Amino acid sequence: MTGSSSAIRGTFFDFVDDPWKHVGHEQRAARFERDGLMVIKDGKVADFGAFEAVSKRNAGVAVTHVKDRLILPGFIDGHIHFPQVRVLGAYGSQLLDWLQTWIFPEEKKYADRDYAKAAAGKFFDAMLAGGTTTCQAFTTSSPVSTEELFDEATRRGARIITGLTGIDRFAPDDYVISPKDFYRETRRLIETYHRKGRNLYAITPRFAVGCTEEMMDSCKKLKEEFPDCWINTHISENPSEIRAARDHYPDCADYTQVHEKHGLLGPKFTAGHGVWLSNDEMRRFAKAGAAVSFCPLSNLFLGSGLFRIGRATDPEARVRLSLGSDMGGGNAFSLIRVLGEAYKVGLCNNTMLDGSVNPREMDAAEAERNKLGPYRAYYMATLGGAHSLYIDDIVGNFDIGKEADFVVLDWNAGQHAMRWHQSLITTEVPKTMDEAAALLFGIMACGDDRNIDETWLAGRRAYTKTSAGAA
Repeated sequence: MTGSSSAIRGTFFDFVDDPWKHVGHEQRAARFERDGLMVIKDGKVADFGAFEAVSKRNAGVAVTHVKDRLILPGFIDGHIHFPQVRVLGAYGSQLLDWLQTWIFPEEKKYADRDYAKAAAGKFFDAMLAGGTTTCQAFTTSSPVSTEELFDEATRRGARIITGLTGIDRFAPDDYVISPKDFYRETRRLIETYHRKGRNLYAITPRFAVGCTEEMMDSCKKLKEEFPDCWINTHISENPSEIRAARDHYPDCADYTQVHEKHGLLGPKFTAGHGVWLSNDEMRRFAKAGAAVSFCPLSNLFLGSGLFRIGRATDPEARVRLSLGSDMGGGNAFSLIRVLGEAYKVGLCNNTMLDGSVNPREMDAAEAERNKLGPYRAYYMATLGGAHSLYIDDIVGNFDIGKEADFVVLDWNAGQHAMRWHQSLITTEVPKTMDEAAALLFGIMACGDDRNIDETWLAGRRAYTKTSAGAA
């Protein structure tokens, strides 16, 4: 071993497959090491498995022993807005009014470099405190905001997918960017940041209501010139938004066709929300290899609707899914909070299809797929999120060669009753995978960012709850 090697000993839980492929036996998709050891070299997993076996293969490596905690891969946020840190949870009616009243006035401030730089620090402080180690983020129409976010991500050592936001209508005149300027600045930013360190670039048409044909054409041209880049956008979040998109693109039969028309729907394409996607649109997403980021916090906060998890996970047309905090429409950075709301959305959808409301609309299989137990939920927050973003070859679980991003969870932390609640399962380190999963469900049902004890990026501790509290 070299001097750049270290190791973490503790109780590990991660995923090796999609739990929806194992209905009734979801634990087959997971991996559990009650006493495990992860060896890290140059920021990546060099060895992983049972402590007894791995320690023998790595004699002499310095070991940090994390006791009485669960260690999971770092959470992956597929949809978050960097310039909305200060307005998370802002009171509003629904999406379109909320954007005009709160969001655009705040986002305009990010053209000021000092403001954007200070905000980037607060963004990563909050993200890491929530256990998120990778995010796909929106910036603003100002190149300054994108530069500062990439630069702060580089300083922190976090993996990020982001890019300049394209919007040339439905926003104040001093906020929009012309298609020509967007194209020029995006080219420059791609050449400056894409695949430099842990940075990845997303060509970003904000949403069809805010993009003219010329802006969408610019995005198409950029994707053709830089096929390795990602696409990040919104789709079918709110009924009023869908009607507006139909008015702006009368030649398109539905919202999805706007992106098909401009050659954007395909691998590395993610659209936030998808609440009102039709069955046919879901099938086209699946066929194209495109992804949806499910954002239950904001969908409920803004009254947008309930995303149909069971339809998106149809094995005949499986859509790639990530979880998105959608902060600030989502009123928290914490993916633990997101998981709790996702569970409730799933149960509401389950009720609508289980035959109890209308027996003629009963679909038992889809109803069941809406249920989010701990295996399905934490898969979406880790390996599933990585798979949706086409980065599961580098993050998402503890396979050898992947980047050593992980989060340390305290299953007893949080609200006052938490420890007593979790003692129904165990009062010690879980002995089995199912015990660990039950503790994880307790966290997602009753917990929040207080359950995050530590967050590590590429084998380096980036956040500790103790030091953050002391500060």
